[in-house]
Amino acid sequence: MVDDARRHASYPLSLPKIDVNVANTARTWNYMVGGKDNFAADREAARQLVMVAPVMVAAALASRAFLRRTVRYLVGGAGIRQFLDIGTGLPTAGSTHEVAQSISPECRVVYVDNDPVVLTHARALLTSAPEGATSYIDADARDPHAIIAEAGRTLDFTRPVAIIMVDLLNFIRDNQTVHFIMSALIDAVPSRSHCAIMHPASDLDPAMLEAERRWNRLAPQKIRLRSRAEVAALVDGLVPVEPGLVTVSEWRPDEAELAPAQLVPLYGVVARKP
Repeated sequence: MVDDARRHASYPLSLPKIDVNVANTARTWNYMVGGKDNFAADREAARQLVMVAPVMVAAALASRAFLRRTVRYLVGGAGIRQFLDIGTGLPTAGSTHEVAQSISPECRVVYVDNDPVVLTHARALLTSAPEGATSYIDADARDPHAIIAEAGRTLDFTRPVAIIMVDLLNFIRDNQTVHFIMSALIDAVPSRSHCAIMHPASDLDPAMLEAERRWNRLAPQKIRLRSRAEVAALVDGLVPVEPGLVTVSEWRPDEAELAPAQLVPLYGVVARKP
């Protein structure tokens, strides 16, 4: 139930101080997808990114569309009823719990982020159909064991879980750490669990490399783009769901959603644990 999920939400009672004069990842992305939870520094950062890589506008929207299609598949096609969404970002229309519970109201969703901006909006995430549950964990993806332990208060890890990581792993620049996170999370979930990843590409559009450099000069949260081979290695040992590792706009496109006219340099993949 919702009240139970609220009790399970893990965040401090006193909210952290937020610097509105420095570009923030969640707020900048919020601006890129048409949200209103952003400030001048975030909008300026977005403008600079778009100036060097105009495709960023299409990429932001395509990423959200990929999330929606992924969740719809996981609920309707794979029968998943539990979701661990790590790197949540600010609440926007079509969030994981909204999409999942619109199909199957009993779905249970745990959101995870360590961004103080997202923390201030955590309560907005804690809405749920009465049959299901949502909760929020204030935690760092680099500590997957803590995430699993806390998420176990809402999710049943003896049953399949979908791990969602959209625009997360590019903020973890060390490959060894990324593979440690993936290994720990996949080890924690049972057979027939799934993992969905969106990751910006380093080998599809040279303008993205300039956007990467520009962002790393502007913001404290540094990023690293990865090649197709590097992203494929993240799901090694899992069984990719058709069409496999492709750009996000190529992953099971929905006729109801307008596909970008240009190549979107974001990789998307959904894979199943055997």
